[in-house]
Amino acid sequence: MVSNKDSAKLHKNEGIKAASQYLRGTILEGLADTSTGSISGDDSQLTKFHGIYLQDDRDLRKERLKAKLEKAFSFMVRIRVPGGVCTPQQWLHMDALADKYANGTLKLTTRQAYQIHGVLKRDLKASIAAINEGLLDTIAACGDVNRNVMCTANPEQSKLHATVSEHSKVLSNHLTPQTPAYHEIWLDGKLVAGGEPVEEPIYGKTYLPRKFKSAFVVPPYNDVDIFSQDLGFIAITDENGQLAGYNVAVGGGMGMTHNKTKTFPRLADIIGFITPDQMLPVAEAIVTTQRDHGDRTDRKHARLKYTIEDHGIEWFKKEVEQRSKITLQPKRPFTFKTTSDRYGWIQGTDGLWCLNLFILSGRVKDSEELKTKACLREIAKIHQGDFRLTANQNLVLGKITDADRPQIETILEEYGLLKSHHQSGLRLNSLSCVALPTCGLALAESERLLPNFVSALEKILEEVGLRDDAITLRITGCPNGCARPYLGEIGLVGRAPGKYNVYLGAGFDGMRLNKRYLEAKKVPEILEALEKIIRHYASDREQGEAFGNFVIRTGYVKATLAGRDFHEN
Repeated sequence: MVSNKDSAKLHKNEGIKAASQYLRGTILEGLADTSTGSISGDDSQLTKFHGIYLQDDRDLRKERLKAKLEKAFSFMVRIRVPGGVCTPQQWLHMDALADKYANGTLKLTTRQAYQIHGVLKRDLKASIAAINEGLLDTIAACGDVNRNVMCTANPEQSKLHATVSEHSKVLSNHLTPQTPAYHEIWLDGKLVAGGEPVEEPIYGKTYLPRKFKSAFVVPPYNDVDIFSQDLGFIAITDENGQLAGYNVAVGGGMGMTHNKTKTFPRLADIIGFITPDQMLPVAEAIVTTQRDHGDRTDRKHARLKYTIEDHGIEWFKKEVEQRSKITLQPKRPFTFKTTSDRYGWIQGTDGLWCLNLFILSGRVKDSEELKTKACLREIAKIHQGDFRLTANQNLVLGKITDADRPQIETILEEYGLLKSHHQSGLRLNSLSCVALPTCGLALAESERLLPNFVSALEKILEEVGLRDDAITLRITGCPNGCARPYLGEIGLVGRAPGKYNVYLGAGFDGMRLNKRYLEAKKVPEILEALEKIIRHYASDREQGEAFGNFVIRTGYVKATLAGRDFHEN
């Protein structure tokens, strides 16, 4: 690996960060320029650290080019929700902001965050200020920093979940960038010491080489796909069901690049067990190790997974122990059984109820068929508990009392959402990224493809008696992996307009990657191939055998035992 100290060979983004005065750049000047709906290329890299992506409507590109107009620029704004838990008041706040500044919809992401789309540059500063007024923020929702910290929803284990959820918020606060640039630019904060940047105690002047993702999970439910994270904390309980500590997993990541076999998705390795009080120093040591040793010359090779692949897991563990001054204990046993959400009504150990609602692709909107956004707005007005965004793009209404349950059920019944989870097992376990028309990286459709694609497979599943069988389906418009496609028992990854690579064989528990089965095929070809496999599965599967296990046992694909083996057939 080329030395990160060789500045002549550093990636250009490293120079942008170094010259930015701790994420200030010329963002303020760019916002003041009314001659364009865009901002400069350098500033578009820096605004990611502020939770903002510059986008344009790709459906309108040809039309606007023909009319000699600039692209239909707008911004996607991502709002952090540490641990995925927010208040009904915050839900109402985001609902209103989506109508006032964005396209009227809310997107629940696979990182338990909100996204709003279609914010115009003239409204950008006002929208960010309004988000903060609701006691939410967008800082570090994107960029080369630790992003929104996830936490399993796990409503049954109420007290344990509360403890782990609180730890996710503590970690989020600890790893949030300290630069005052965010408050100066978006909240009219006073310049600190005349505007000079302050030191970042954890990140330094150029932050991390690439994005960094962390999560907490409570077995036996792996709903956050813990092994896809750069840093994962797996809760371990004692004989009394209390939190004993965490197994620490490092080096997961989903992104890769087509035709570049040196890039690959990777599952995290468990390096040991820690007690709860050791969580912050160990987490910081992991982050700073990546800060100092991650590849800053090639952003396709810059994630923690490649740092570990290059140096070895034992080297990494020793580095973390040295920096944290903590000796990791041997990992402790645990079991995962599913990555799915638990739908319907569930009563927690505290006696309160949770209701997990299915939200297709996490898109909260009103249509002629279903007014999801209006329904949740009415619930938020009377709900006394919390709202929990899940890593599977769904929504949990939490902490509902016996007395309040009938009123919430009445509203859900009125709007047709009470039985939102009465769907096929495939649909309930499907994810998609946004992709076209707004994502600049998308090579093919994803969110707009998912409903019809699932419906086509559902017809086959109905015929063979597998309607209720859970099969994980993940679709993304590009290989970057936002919807974790390489952990789908069936994964579709955009290859070109209208064409996808198909991957099969991931573990239903999230502990095995899938393998490429088809390359650059159109949807009709994919459906034809999948129909044959599904019919074979229906007739020859073993008792309780998951679809991902079946396609490996019967030879459709080989098991991917390590990320570096992902491309081998």
